[in-house]
Amino acid sequence: MSHPVVIVDYNPKWPVIFEEEKKRILEAAGCKIRAIQHIGSTAVPGLGAKPIVDMMAGVDSSTDADECLSLLCPIGYTDITPEPGNTDWYHCLGKRDLDNMTYLHLHLMRFLSYDWGRHLLFRDFLRSHNDVAIQYFELKKSLAAKYGADRVGYTNAKTSFIESVVALARFQGMLPQF
Repeated sequence: MSHPVVIVDYNPKWPVIFEEEKKRILEAAGCKIRAIQHIGSTAVPGLGAKPIVDMMAGVDSSTDADECLSLLCPIGYTDITPEPGNTDWYHCLGKRDLDNMTYLHLHLMRFLSYDWGRHLLFRDFLRSHNDVAIQYFELKKSLAAKYGADRVGYTNAKTSFIESVVALARFQGMLPQF
């Protein structure tokens, strides 16, 4: 049985957790990873979120992503969401950070792909537009109450908001910050 979606207030430890985990990931699989970025709501200062630090690691190919699986297993990652057939998004790996009572998700995807840029545009727009970040926080809280443990429903219900923000960022000529 799935646990309900819970949105918590911003935790200033999230960027620190990301930086510490980034070092561990690069020590384990840096030979295959081109870059790692902190994405999602925990990457936006002041924005509440599920207590999951989302990261994306850019790799050159699905073969490199597959090779990362065995390199990251010793530091606690398991493959929680394989993405078969997706040409740019390969795996979502999960790990629990017991010290900080936080989950870590590492999305392995093609470096500089459309999805790579889309995640950075969304993050960067929210970082520079506090009013939109507040709207997103309110939306997430209401959707968490509405969907409970239906994580797929919760995620799907956020999609139109996310896509509208990405479109607005592109319209305004924003470029992803690498």
